[in-house]
Amino acid sequence: MPKKELDQTLVLIKPDALKNSLTGYVLSQLSEFHSGLRFAGLKVVCVSKMLAEEHYAEHRGKIFYPSLIEYIMGRIHYPDAPHKQRVIAIVYQGPDAVKRVRDLAGPTNPHDARQEKPGCVRSLGTVVPLTDVKGNVIGERMDNLIHASATPQEAEQEIKLWFKPGDIPPLMRFFPVRHNAEEHFYYKDDTLYTQHEPGSTCVLAPGDVMWESDVQALELTYQGKPAPCSLQTVVAKYLTNETPETC
Repeated sequence: MPKKELDQTLVLIKPDALKNSLTGYVLSQLSEFHSGLRFAGLKVVCVSKMLAEEHYAEHRGKIFYPSLIEYIMGRIHYPDAPHKQRVIAIVYQGPDAVKRVRDLAGPTNPHDARQEKPGCVRSLGTVVPLTDVKGNVIGERMDNLIHASATPQEAEQEIKLWFKPGDIPPLMRFFPVRHNAEEHFYYKDDTLYTQHEPGSTCVLAPGDVMWESDVQALELTYQGKPAPCSLQTVVAKYLTNETPETC
């Protein structure tokens, strides 16, 4: 089937699903038999604070934002077991991938999911009240087991945030890539360098394959020009699973 008739979406199996041994259930619900979709990429990720903050950037400033970051990093469900703090990130591919996964996932709020679509994945989740230091309820956090991209545009942004091109087989890559010839880019302390600095991380070297939009963002950022996304959005995936200190 031609790519123009397919799309891709990102799914994150979150720490609460892992803690409650629901990984197999989620994967079975999203299997090719049920969804008509297939895997294009899969990885286990120790979620760094940078990656968590970029993934939930739209919620910055909201009352539940700090708790949401702790949640996706696994610190709420595995506070004393850092080695278990992870998510499973998956790229699904197929016709209407975004819509099909959203339908199987169900409403974002688990209470709504149980009422409106019993048996969907998120119907097994829960809503956790958030309180202030005096014990007053000030908001809520939805522990809803999985994340699923809401639109094809969001799916592209999220797949590029969580996956490098090399994490996805070449024939399953939907987005333009660039085969780098001669550029070097290093990252350290929110600054971009073209030469190695002690303690810096190389995010682009000659011979690398990178999302075209990420290369453009690096080039514009280094030139001091407005870029289509933040530097952190580009480099977050390169700092995942590197050292325990980044988690």
